[in-house]
This record gives sequence, C-alpha cells and structure tokens, in this order.
Amino acid sequence: MIHLTPKNNLKTSLSGFSILFLFLLGIALFTACSKSDKNDPPSTSTACTLTAQYKNDSSATQRALMIAYCNNNGITYTIHPSGILYQIITPGDTTKPNLCTSLTMTYTGKFMTGIEFQNGTFTSPLSGLIVGWQIAVPLIGKGGKIKMVIPSSLAYGVEGRPGIPSNAPLYFEMALN
Repeated sequence: MIHLTPKNNLKTSLSGFSILFLFLLGIALFTACSKSDKNDPPSTSTACTLTAQYKNDSSATQRALMIAYCNNNGITYTIHPSGILYQIITPGDTTKPNLCTSLTMTYTGKFMTGIEFQNGTFTSPLSGLIVGWQIAVPLIGKGGKIKMVIPSSLAYGVEGRPGIPSNAPLYFEMALN
C-alpha cells in the first residue's frame, strides 16, 4: 500500500502538471506550424489537389443540339468524358493551369442560337468559375485558345442566371492571356 504524505503528493502533482504542460505545449507548437491563413495564396511549391466535380448528365436532346451547333459552325470537336464538346485552336504553353491558378481570360459566350450573351476579359481563380470552364480551360496553356460547348449541367443548370435561361447549353470561345 502506498501512503502519500503531503510532500509526496506535491511532488506527484508537480510531476503530473509538468508532463501535461509539455504535452500541451508540443501539440500547440505542432498545430501552429501546420496552420495556414485562408487568405494566403496557394503555395507554388505544393501540387494543387482541387479537382472539378461533375456528373455527365446531359440529355440526348441537349447533346444533339450541341453537336448540331458544332456542325453548323465548323467546330471540329472532341467529346470530353464530362460531356463538353471542345476544339483546341491553339494549345498555348505546355504548363497547364489547375483549379488553384488565377487566370486572365478573354472570352465570348453564345447560346445555341448563335446569339452572343456576353464577352470580355477578366481575371479570376479557375476554382471560382463554372464547372465546364474548370474542366475545359486546363486543356490549354497561357496563350492558348479553345472553343467549347458546355452542357447546361456544367454551366448554370436548372437555375440559370439573369440573361441565361435554365437548362441552356452554352458555347464559349476563350483565350488565356
């Protein structure tokens, strides 16, 4: 049987507190070194692990409309597994962007009727753009140009947006600046 005297009890308590303090200090130092600020730009020394999430759910009717648009507008397309029809006009640099990359792009957007709904030049992280762009833009590098017809599910879907109706497949011609 162990009898604790006030002197032994104090030694045991100080020893326990010392071990606990060192343990907590170790955890604090370890986690402090591994934290990053959400506002920090992605590190260029590590690979980007973000990937575009999609499901190829374009209907046969929508696919036929997209193919007809390509055929009527001289687009020699390749079918991406996502359902995007694309033609690389100029491949650009061999280094391709990823979802962690901020890009400057010049583009024109049209409906399947050929009516232009938007054009311009802007800079944005690729991860903040429509899924169709997240998939197709990395097929080219800086200085590259691509034509793409994107199923509505990879653009604005059933919600649409002001000026773009719901379930609208869209055509884009884009250049990476």
